[in-house]
Amino acid sequence: MSLSDLPKKGISEELVRFISETKGEPEWMLERRLEAYKRFKRFEMPSYGPDLSGLKLDELIYYVPPHTDEKDKWVEVPEDIRKTFEELGIPEAERKHLGGVGAQYDSGIIYHKIRDELKEKGVIFENMDRAVKEYPELVKKYFMTDCVTSGDHIFAALHGAVWSGGTFIYVPKGVDVGLPLQAYFRMNRERSGQFEHTLIIADEGSRIEYIEGCSAPRYNYSSLHAGCVEVFVMPGAKVTYTSIENWSKNTYNLNTKRALVYEEGTIDWLNGNMGSAVTMLYPSSVLLGRGARSESLGVVFAGKGQVQDVGAKAIHLAPDTTSIIHSKSISKDGGVSNYRGIVKISEKASGSVSSVSCDALMLDDISQSNTYPGVETKNSNVHVAHEARVGKIGEREIFYLQTRGYTEEDAMRLVVNGFINPIVKRLPFEYAVELNKLVELEMKGSMF
Repeated sequence: MSLSDLPKKGISEELVRFISETKGEPEWMLERRLEAYKRFKRFEMPSYGPDLSGLKLDELIYYVPPHTDEKDKWVEVPEDIRKTFEELGIPEAERKHLGGVGAQYDSGIIYHKIRDELKEKGVIFENMDRAVKEYPELVKKYFMTDCVTSGDHIFAALHGAVWSGGTFIYVPKGVDVGLPLQAYFRMNRERSGQFEHTLIIADEGSRIEYIEGCSAPRYNYSSLHAGCVEVFVMPGAKVTYTSIENWSKNTYNLNTKRALVYEEGTIDWLNGNMGSAVTMLYPSSVLLGRGARSESLGVVFAGKGQVQDVGAKAIHLAPDTTSIIHSKSISKDGGVSNYRGIVKISEKASGSVSSVSCDALMLDDISQSNTYPGVETKNSNVHVAHEARVGKIGEREIFYLQTRGYTEEDAMRLVVNGFINPIVKRLPFEYAVELNKLVELEMKGSMF
């Protein structure tokens, strides 16, 4: 390793070239990185949303290799790293109910494996770094070309320049993967950035469920997570994308997620977000073919010193398309939760239907909840509905539960669990349990 032996603060063309060379990438990927870097230098920080002044981009470390090669047996993973993932329950989950697992530690994949029966069906589940070299035609065609591009915004450009690790999935025509595939991303170094890239291609008539988990310990300096997710849902295919993100309280979570959905295809986004000083996350669905459908269900928790600015986007570009957005937020100890979303219906999207609902629950008098919805339609033959409800946890409900023998803390937990249950019950069982536990920890002011 050179470049002054890394890790090194700040981003430069030298670093971008070093990352590409270290990974042995083809020339076309280096060219995309360099173009993204040029765009990054021209962009300015977002003029809307939460305050990002505490994010010092020049002070971050953009590439932190894990100093171990990728393994396909947990026993071969270095003990200190393996212990972290064992505490998170990843190996046990793989044995019980997953079709494949990828695990990333800082900037590199340290474990990746898929069941043999899925390989035999032609399913590709690979480390993104390796996919660039093993499946160049697919990656070159779909990687940051039509779905997310480095010209979208500053953090997409930054990602395009320094991305590292992540997941590549291809599901052949008509194949139902059956068992979920999961990737877990652990950011373990302070004052660093993690930029994993997820690219999913679900070919015609296929089915896949993908689960993503994220976490980081707390340090004295801010960190950045700016991953990117691109999903291609081909005609008649269905993709369910579940994400449970539990970053530390000094992480800026500025992720970009988007799906292109073709005729009669379906994308379901299921999201649970907590931790992080600031989150800006708006999973987007571009409905390109007749009968395409998207559903986005999200739960967020904003505690002391946190701003959760989340929502969803649905772009209707074809007739008879459907989008559903349902967001639930909880605010406590002065936390701020914002719903920010948009629905756009083009003149070609006759017969389309869109429904947006935002529910917010505040657990005290000092927290905030805000809603910033946007609806733009250029076709009168559509049905669009939006509703928003904000409420404070009721003293009468708490008192009633206390008269039935519950403590005040247990009573509040029951109310909160009931509030988020409509979304939590859509999650796979193990992850519904995990999300409920994380919410309980947040309510107690604990750290994960």
